[in-house]
Amino acid sequence: MTCRKIDGKAVALAVREEIAVRVAQLKEKGVTPGLAVILVGNDPASEIYVRNKGVACEKAGMRSETVRLPEDTSQEALEAEIERLNRDDGIDGILVQLPLPRHLDERRALNAIRPEKDADGFHLLNAGKLLEGEETVVPCTPKGCMRLLESAGVEMTGKEAVVIGRSNIVGKPMALLLMNAGCTVTVCHSKTRDLAGHTRRADILVAAVGKPGFVTKDMVKPGAVVLDVGINRVDGKVCGDVAYDEVAEVASAMTPVPGGVGPMTIAMLLQNTLEAAEKRA
Repeated sequence: MTCRKIDGKAVALAVREEIAVRVAQLKEKGVTPGLAVILVGNDPASEIYVRNKGVACEKAGMRSETVRLPEDTSQEALEAEIERLNRDDGIDGILVQLPLPRHLDERRALNAIRPEKDADGFHLLNAGKLLEGEETVVPCTPKGCMRLLESAGVEMTGKEAVVIGRSNIVGKPMALLLMNAGCTVTVCHSKTRDLAGHTRRADILVAAVGKPGFVTKDMVKPGAVVLDVGINRVDGKVCGDVAYDEVAEVASAMTPVPGGVGPMTIAMLLQNTLEAAEKRA
């Protein structure tokens, strides 16, 4: 069986080109979409992510603001900065870069963002709307995964889907989106017994576990579509949660790492911000 590569770079580029056109149309009406990112401390990986988000905004013609706060910032100071951005009419999306320093309450900070400016889709109100199947701001990585499935022409109605991982950022919202698309969904995690027994039933398998090469050939149903959300570093190289070369022998389509789900996350962040700006306009 020949495994088709689902090219996240190409899909993300098409999305960003579409966003740039819509941004230009908004600017003609006097509205420039704006995204603000709050970075607490100086984590090197977070610095790279924040810089990439800023560059992506500029290329799309959007306003970008980065707020850098010291490592010892208090909860009150962080929430005061969030409230300043809540009141800024030129900011449509607010993102608090995670992880935060351990002394800060992540959930409190995320819920301090106005739901309509919640670019990451992590606010409890938006999470509740997603649970109810209502229109809302959807977390960027799962939203990007769904866009990749659609771009690859994957029929989801009635299919068996398995998500490995139950995080609030990827696993849980991914399961809800697949369920809303008509899939029968199983969520697996560290306490799951006979994990391979579950994954071998999956027509669509999403790996978001954070362990390099965790999903192997014997865990995958022949003909399955596999989305690899993992980003790991091994011996200086970036790899996913799926053992790509061996799983490619049985899967019908699969996302690579790098170049699969990753590029879609920033593209969906821009899309969430743009959609908020369009509502403001």
